[in-house]
Amino acid sequence: MRYLSFAGWTVTDHRFRMGRLEIDLVARRQDLVAFVEVKTRRGTAFGQPVEAVTWAKRREIARVAQAWISRHGRPAFTYRFDVIGVTLSPAGPHRIQHVEDAFRVGWR
Repeated sequence: MRYLSFAGWTVTDHRFRMGRLEIDLVARRQDLVAFVEVKTRRGTAFGQPVEAVTWAKRREIARVAQAWISRHGRPAFTYRFDVIGVTLSPAGPHRIQHVEDAFRVGWR
């Protein structure tokens, strides 16, 4: 969350839930709302963390985003889906990869 704060975002929700489904973060910067999925890995042996967001996970995120919009959304807001990948490194700084507008859904 600190990463997004330093980038000018305000995190409005953390682990927003709809039943058993959830969005990791909902962040807002002016009239732009980002639904953010965060993936963390200890290394890249199985690919980059951002590659772990499957089509099924995207569909779940979109469903929860619709619930968030119905409760908290405003007509002036623009919405997008971001993915943040964190690769942990015991020897040095962690690597953060922020993919803005990582995917789109048919309803928006």
